Amino acid sequence: MKIQEFAVEQWMNEYEETCRYNLAETCVRSLTTGELLDLSGQREQVLAEMEATPLTYGPIPGSPRLRRLVAGLYTDQRPDNVLVTHGAIGANALVHAALVEPGDHIVAVVPTYQQHYSIPDSYGARVDRLPLREEHGWLPDLDALDRLVTPDTKLIAVNNPNNPTGALIDEAGLDRIAKIADRAGAWVLCDEVYRGVDQDGDGFTVSIADLYERGISTGSMSKPYSLAGLRLGWIVGPAGLLGEVATHRDYTTISVGRIDDLLACVALENKDAILARSHRITRTNLAILDAWVAGRPDVSYVRPASGTTALLRYRAPIGSYEFCTRLLQETGVMFTPGAAFGIEHTVRIGFADDTATLRTGLDLTGQFLDQFEQFDQLAGRA
Repeated sequence: MKIQEFAVEQWMNEYEETCRYNLAETCVRSLTTGELLDLSGQREQVLAEMEATPLTYGPIPGSPRLRRLVAGLYTDQRPDNVLVTHGAIGANALVHAALVEPGDHIVAVVPTYQQHYSIPDSYGARVDRLPLREEHGWLPDLDALDRLVTPDTKLIAVNNPNNPTGALIDEAGLDRIAKIADRAGAWVLCDEVYRGVDQDGDGFTVSIADLYERGISTGSMSKPYSLAGLRLGWIVGPAGLLGEVATHRDYTTISVGRIDDLLACVALENKDAILARSHRITRTNLAILDAWVAGRPDVSYVRPASGTTALLRYRAPIGSYEFCTRLLQETGVMFTPGAAFGIEHTVRIGFADDTATLRTGLDLTGQFLDQFEQFDQLAGRA
């Protein structure tokens, strides 16, 4: 099996450990183990649990405690509807492996996380891409989706909140997607890895798993819960589907680590405190980004409704890979090129890491952009 290179991950792998100001980071500022223990208010108890944990494989689908806690993030799900995986990236890959066969028809929104079109394509599926458009707020044209879906459509893949744009499909939109899928008897895979940090209310939009009998939600501890280092995610969906997924999982990851499972349980048992922290960071930092964009005539964007990322459109007359490479070399600031998502003259910013880093990175980016404005002024006088 041959698969297309994963553009975003290759870019991140190349530069994220050496940049000075990481504005490509997509997780809410990561917690240390000590901070997690402090947030729990049960440091000694948790440490004692860790010391007593045998480092065996443990329950293959995830511990009953963890599956119960994950199910509690949804309205109508039970532990039997939860399978724990190696991150959301493992969850997505397993769903595609279990469902997609050569010749199947798949519809995927773009831009999105590249797994959702490159993996089905590598399996020999017929993949139709539904482009999200800036002028529509990066939300899917559901009439166009209705036209793309045919009686032989196997799977619709969406991403809500969206990566890289931060656009958020509301309950009415998700319900329409479910109805379109139901007409064809298709599955809907909704990558909900950013669910929990909406800019309004309690941060949670309804999940596709609670709206549609063939709805599949994937999520993880990485983004809103600030614990990417646990490498722990999940699939929520019908128990029958999870049985098929588990067959594929036996060939890849078997179980997740016992300590990762335990710390995820601690985090979800204290999710209110963790999410309150995440809401403070995402809402404070987006206000900073919003003010910066408003003050730049050469930058525009659709303000994210959720998530930790935004897609910035810039006016400088260079492609996004050159833009990001030169910015890194000259200032140490790292963005992700929009061309990695197929949208040129844009960059993806992750705005939910350290607030001071965000401010400094934006200031330096502004100085970098000013060079092009000055060049344009000089050229105009020449």
